[in-house]
Amino acid sequence: MNLEGHHKMEWVIICLLNVLCLFSGCDQSKVKTMKVTATAFTSNDVQTTDNEPSIAAWGDELTPGMKCIAVSRDLIELGLTYKTEVTIEGLQGTYRVLDKMNKRWEKKIDIYMGNDREAARQWGRKQVTISWKAEP
Repeated sequence: MNLEGHHKMEWVIICLLNVLCLFSGCDQSKVKTMKVTATAFTSNDVQTTDNEPSIAAWGDELTPGMKCIAVSRDLIELGLTYKTEVTIEGLQGTYRVLDKMNKRWEKKIDIYMGNDREAARQWGRKQVTISWKAEP
């Protein structure tokens, strides 16, 4: 996709979010969008610092099929806190923030892929636009 097409896609996403907000009664000024780096993670021992690869930072047990993400800590400060629902450009549905990443990462999300290492490899590293409703 060329740069012009990418900007059109961002505009379409923002418009759709605003329409959804309009019909659901939420305050459109509270919808936040941001471009971030998106990678993927799985519940495998090699991707964790402890012996519990299915336990997220806030204590939730992750199971294959869940739509959840980990966020870099700078995004938590911007309102992407525990259990915030997020839409991700290129993916269907909403994802819930259930994990946080090491302090070394910035402007980054990690999408949970269950135990599917191949799906995580295929996702790779992408720049995506995410959207969420910021709480007051």
